[in-house]
Amino acid sequence: MANEHLLVDIDGQVMTLTLNRPEVLNAFSKEMIFSLQDVLKKAEQDENIRCIVIRGAGRSFSAGGDVKQMGQSSPGEYYEHIGYLNQLIEQMTRLEKPILAVVHGFAAGAGVCLAMACDMIIAAEDSRFALSFAQVGLISDGGGLFFLPRTLGLYRAKELLFTAEPISAAKAESWGMINRVVPAEKLESEAGALARQLAGGPTRVYGKIKRLAHQALTADLADILEAERAAQALMVPSYDHQEGVRAFREKRKPHFKGK
Repeated sequence: MANEHLLVDIDGQVMTLTLNRPEVLNAFSKEMIFSLQDVLKKAEQDENIRCIVIRGAGRSFSAGGDVKQMGQSSPGEYYEHIGYLNQLIEQMTRLEKPILAVVHGFAAGAGVCLAMACDMIIAAEDSRFALSFAQVGLISDGGGLFFLPRTLGLYRAKELLFTAEPISAAKAESWGMINRVVPAEKLESEAGALARQLAGGPTRVYGKIKRLAHQALTADLADILEAERAAQALMVPSYDHQEGVRAFREKRKPHFKGK
C-alpha cells in the first residue's frame, strides 16, 4: 500500500522504498509506517524481489519521530504509535531478504533505529547520526536500546543516548555502527551497485544468515550450533549451493537464482 508518504520503485530484483515527507525531514507518520509494513510483506512473498533499499527523499534520510506532533498525544496514543513502529522493526529483522539503508543528510532518533534494523547501512560522508531522544525528554524507542549496546558496546551506546550529540558518518563507521561511507556524489551509484550485488546473491542463504545472526544475539552457543546444522542441511540440496559448487569447479562466477 504505497501512498504519498512512501514511494515504491522496482528495478529488476531490487525494490527501493523512499520515505517521502521531505518537508519534515521524512519524520514518521502512521501512514508511512503502515505502508512500509504492507510493502515489506509483499516483498517477502515475491520471489522476484531479492533486495530492498530504504532511503529518504529531499535533504535527509529521516528525523524519526515528528517533533512538531509531540506533546499533543496522550500516553496511550504514544504507546499505540510505538507499537506500530515496533511491529515494523520486528518485521524488518524477520524478513529473510537483505535490506539496505542508504543514508544522506541527517538520521535522527527513530530514523537511526530504522536504519539499524536494516542489514547493511551505506552513508554519504557528510551525513550525521544523532540519537536525539534525550533532547526532548524521551528514552530511545524503535529498538535503539537493543541495537546500540550490541553494536557499539554499552558505554558508547550510553554516551550517544545521554548526550544526544550528532556524530559524523566517519565516526559511525569507525565505531562499527554503519558499513560504508562514500562521497555524497557517489552515494546513489555505490548504493545501487551494492543493492544489485545483494540481489544477485544466494537469497535463501542470506535469509538464514540473517535469522541466525539475530537469534545469536540472545541465544547460547549450543542453540546456534544446532540451528546452523539444521539450516545447512536445508541449504545443501538448494539450486544456489549446487550452482556455487559448479562455478567453483568450473572457475567462473556463480549465477545464483535465490532458490
